[in-house]
Amino acid sequence: MSKLHIGIIGLGAVGERLIKAFEQRDDIVLAAFCDTSKERLTEMASIYDVDQMYTNYEDLLKNNMIDAVYIAVPPKFHEQIVLDTIKANKHILCEKPLANSVEEARNMLAAVRKSSNLIHAMHFPLNYQASLIHFEKLIKEGFIGDLRRINVKLHFPHWPRLWQQNEWVASREQGGFILEVGVHWIQVIQRVFGKVVAVRSRLQFPEDPEACETSIVAEMKLEDGTVILVDGISNISGEEHLEFAAYGTNSTLKLINWRDLVGGENGKSLTSLDDLNIVPKSLIDEFVNSIQGYDAELYGFNVGYEAQIVLEALRYPEHDGWQELKY
Repeated sequence: MSKLHIGIIGLGAVGERLIKAFEQRDDIVLAAFCDTSKERLTEMASIYDVDQMYTNYEDLLKNNMIDAVYIAVPPKFHEQIVLDTIKANKHILCEKPLANSVEEARNMLAAVRKSSNLIHAMHFPLNYQASLIHFEKLIKEGFIGDLRRINVKLHFPHWPRLWQQNEWVASREQGGFILEVGVHWIQVIQRVFGKVVAVRSRLQFPEDPEACETSIVAEMKLEDGTVILVDGISNISGEEHLEFAAYGTNSTLKLINWRDLVGGENGKSLTSLDDLNIVPKSLIDEFVNSIQGYDAELYGFNVGYEAQIVLEALRYPEHDGWQELKY
């Protein structure tokens, strides 16, 4: 089987995580890097021994060696790069969120659907980790009983996080913890529990009109009427704390700080629910398998589009009441 030659567009902190994973595989070649920062481009190309370097992504897309592209630039640049990548007939792995607006996400989904030969996937890594696989398995097996409520907690002492200090992550236009982190949990909710059909949201912002939110208190509603509470706040004391909790008539399940799965019967203590028999999956495995024509578990632009609808309702409430969502 021939190796997959992949080009990387965007060399930021998040993108480097996947670059490291690509490098470790014998069936993938890091064929080319692109970034607008020549300094970063030179540094990363030296570290990963990549000799094809570009400051303009259009030049990278003209490289006939490249089979697939990983797009890891800020959200407002996704749409044009994706549309041009589709025209270049290259497979796409795109960072989340899919776009910077519902309209952009819709355009990207429509374009990729016209190219039936192209594989498209979103970087939603939670889907492949053992703790979430186990979480979903327990939900389907009835561990919690009937679902009563879902809580999502997003608490950050620093935003942007200290390892991710850049202007766009701090901006109101295309940053903020709802867009950057909340999107993961929105996607998980819609995977495990079904579509979010209504949202009501209240946000707080700093005096700087360009800066992102510092607080959100929101409710979302599933098709069966179950309510999801969202509690997000930044620039606080203490440690970063993320929590995704499902409360049922029998028991509670929680994913804490991305990976720690705990649960317990109502009225009793929470305990660790690690299951060593559950093997984590790999987004990259699934991406390569799909390109090679095998069955694969991928979360494509349709999933990114549906998450974008919820994101935009949370970020831009039209009023204080419920907003009904249309997909």
